[in-house]
Amino acid sequence: MAAELKVVRTPAEEALTQRFPALKSALPGDAKVLRLREAAFDLIARRGLPHRRAEEWKYTDLRTLMREAAPFAEKPSSAEVAAAFNGGRAFTEVQALRLTFVNGHLTPELSDPKGCAGVEIVPLGAALASGHPLIQHFGAVETARDNAAYAINTAFMNDGAVIRVSGAVAAPLHLRFLNGGAAPFATATRVLVVVEEGASLTLVESHESSGEAGHQLNDVVEIVAGDRAAIRHVRLNAEGPKALALSTLTAKLGREVAFDTLNVVIGSAVSRHQVFATFAGEHAKLNVNGAAMLRGTQHADTTLVVEHVAPHGQSRELFKTVIDDEAVGVFQGKIIVQPKAQKTDGRMMSAAVLLGEGGTMNNKPELEIFADDVQCAHGATCGQLDEDLLFYLMARGLPRPQAETLLIEAFLGEAIEIVEHEGVREALVAVVSDWLAARH
Repeated sequence: MAAELKVVRTPAEEALTQRFPALKSALPGDAKVLRLREAAFDLIARRGLPHRRAEEWKYTDLRTLMREAAPFAEKPSSAEVAAAFNGGRAFTEVQALRLTFVNGHLTPELSDPKGCAGVEIVPLGAALASGHPLIQHFGAVETARDNAAYAINTAFMNDGAVIRVSGAVAAPLHLRFLNGGAAPFATATRVLVVVEEGASLTLVESHESSGEAGHQLNDVVEIVAGDRAAIRHVRLNAEGPKALALSTLTAKLGREVAFDTLNVVIGSAVSRHQVFATFAGEHAKLNVNGAAMLRGTQHADTTLVVEHVAPHGQSRELFKTVIDDEAVGVFQGKIIVQPKAQKTDGRMMSAAVLLGEGGTMNNKPELEIFADDVQCAHGATCGQLDEDLLFYLMARGLPRPQAETLLIEAFLGEAIEIVEHEGVREALVAVVSDWLAARH
């Protein structure tokens, strides 16, 4: 008699499996959206949460890290909105159009929901319920559809925004995610940004928590860029010290698009930021940068997949990580060059500085090239601060902490200098300075 195999699920997997049938009828969207949700949930139900035997999750075992599944957050009360707002400090000095999400829910009283000239904003629930024409762009980047974090978000997405950009927008659009509350909760927010032909936008994200609850956050931002669009994107993770933060950025680039994105990490106990980008048009340019500052037992994962489908594309990826104490950094980057993507120019680099003996950095850069007329390269370095440079600075009267600070600021500055908006760049420089000051 053949032995009967029984699939053993973790408490988190069991909770997610039971939760979707109970929630799906209450989640926004028509029958087409429901089919999209069910397909995404089926992927999770069959595979469970990703673990270290799945190659792309080798260094971030979500099944182990997420043993329990927190309940999804309800709409916040007035008191919760006020408390979360008081805890939001990122980019407050920057003049911007703001959309505020409190505990994963769009909060009109802290937002500019009507947008401005060249920007149309529709709450996600209303867009899903009405069958808004832009929601056809969900899943525009094929490489993201098979991803577990993206699938969980698709199955449970319940709030967010659909944004159309039709002109040159001078002021940044600030997506402000504020989380607070004594009890852990989960979020599944989705923001879709469609930048039409020739339009331009600076998009800023900030993710902050008040309190120390172990929130489980899963945010997706999808960007579809029309021909000759220009997009500058900045993201700051300043979540609480016990948060588990999953984030996904997808970008589909049309012809002659210029797209810059930077992710800065100082918060969360565990974070994983994923970037999936596809060159759908010729002569597009993409810059993907990252700067992570980790201490204690923090774990920060950056996973990147850039697919060149059209010819004459240029991609640059630069990631800088500073690791103190026993923190763990992860960089997984892959550039895929498809057969028709001739004349592709792709270069990827990850560099890490270990400030102590207990830190760990895992680097895995990859190239998959199926075209023969390309220029592609990748590299990774990991080491400590240069003692000769430290001696040089200290010999000129600088105390060692100040000398270390100068070297680290210069190291991270190469990634941050991609930011064109002066106010946003200065705010990020202040974040670096504050982190270094706290270290000493």
